[in-house]
Amino acid sequence: MGSVIASDPRELLDQARAGARAALARLITYVEGSGVNHLDTAALVYAQSAPYVVGLTGAPGSGKSTLTDQLITTALAEGSFGGENPFGRVGVLCVDPTSPFSGGALLGDRYRMQGHATDERVYIRSMATRGHLGGLSLAVPDAVRVLGAVGFELVIVETVGVGQMEVDVASTADTTVVVLTPGWGDAVQAEKAGILEVADVFDINKSDRAGTPATRRDLERMMDMGPTIPWRPPIVETVASDGRGVADLWAALVGHRRFLEGGERDERQRRRVSHELDRVLSALLSERVRTGDVAHRYEEQLDALLAGTTDPYRAARALLFEE
Repeated sequence: MGSVIASDPRELLDQARAGARAALARLITYVEGSGVNHLDTAALVYAQSAPYVVGLTGAPGSGKSTLTDQLITTALAEGSFGGENPFGRVGVLCVDPTSPFSGGALLGDRYRMQGHATDERVYIRSMATRGHLGGLSLAVPDAVRVLGAVGFELVIVETVGVGQMEVDVASTADTTVVVLTPGWGDAVQAEKAGILEVADVFDINKSDRAGTPATRRDLERMMDMGPTIPWRPPIVETVASDGRGVADLWAALVGHRRFLEGGERDERQRRRVSHELDRVLSALLSERVRTGDVAHRYEEQLDALLAGTTDPYRAARALLFEE
């Protein structure tokens, strides 16, 4: 295969489709580092069909990486998702806390997926949150679309989940799995974190430990107290370290996929593209007021805030509307 030309997104995309993993890596690196300035690449990848996205979120130590590894194996072995859309290739984006030293992703538990590292059907990429609230970097939705344009029909997004961080993954995923462990803590605090709103499936991992029945009861009680919704998230129990229950989790994903195909997916996709548009608008506005000829006005507003002569609302309006 010819050399990879990093300045030509179309050639990179063609080579990535042909199996050049270096080309795929460069495409994702480009969208990760370019912010809002990758119009050529965006035009190419957003013109293609989006992949089906499964989000896994949960507290550190809940076993998400091992569970992701098991889901990769299951997805490739099943060969399909609910009898439709064969998944011959699986992409994984592992969204990690940003390293305070390098600014890159901390590799964390990626070694738990090394069994798939040489499988040409699987592509695993760690991405940094870069301090973005919600645990998902701004580049993750773009990276998902890159994988879809290259030919990955299924993308698993595994993200750190701490407090409100669960909420952001739901805006990127078709199906969101909230991973818990026995003795997961105060149900009231979990409800405040919004997991009832984002979860499509609850997975109690490490379910061979004491406390699993109590955790299930807590979840059932929380859902009973909540509003009636068309899809009640099923609760599955897994032991990812040896694969127990993974087939049940896969069946729950299939069930939710079928539910979405009944009409709900159109609305969810509309919410997703709304989120994508909002994040780009936000980034463009931020870039506009912090760079170029008007950068001095941003610094002036910061000085005014420090001096107590304005407030963030008036400062923002002054920057946006030149008041």
